[in-house]
Amino acid sequence: MKTQGEIEAAICDGVTRFEQDYMGRGPKDIHAYLIGDLLVVRLQGVLTAAEQHLVTTLTPEKGRDLLKQVRTQLVETARPVLEKMVQEAAGVKPLSLHHDISTVTGEEVVLFTLADPPSFRPNAKKK
Repeated sequence: MKTQGEIEAAICDGVTRFEQDYMGRGPKDIHAYLIGDLLVVRLQGVLTAAEQHLVTTLTPEKGRDLLKQVRTQLVETARPVLEKMVQEAAGVKPLSLHHDISTVTGEEVVLFTLADPPSFRPNAKKK
């Protein structure tokens, strides 16, 4: 049985691989947080050079909306891949996935609701 930290690290590795394979680059920073039956993944520095250029050359609303539509479509298309990775890492089936990205900060958030809180062993006690 994994610790909570090992599950969160496995999620980070899986989401980073997903970003590299599907988006063309990985995040500069990533953290996963298990909170009961919620799994929150926070990625920073995910916008590609092309996406940054797109957002700055169009009107702010149009660039933002276009980028969010494309990212949302990519995540929805790859949803089975992400859900399988989460189930393998956490040992619990994801029920839903929510996603958003900021064109201002380049931060992306992915939230999974899980069928149950994952089971994990406690961390070793520090002496």
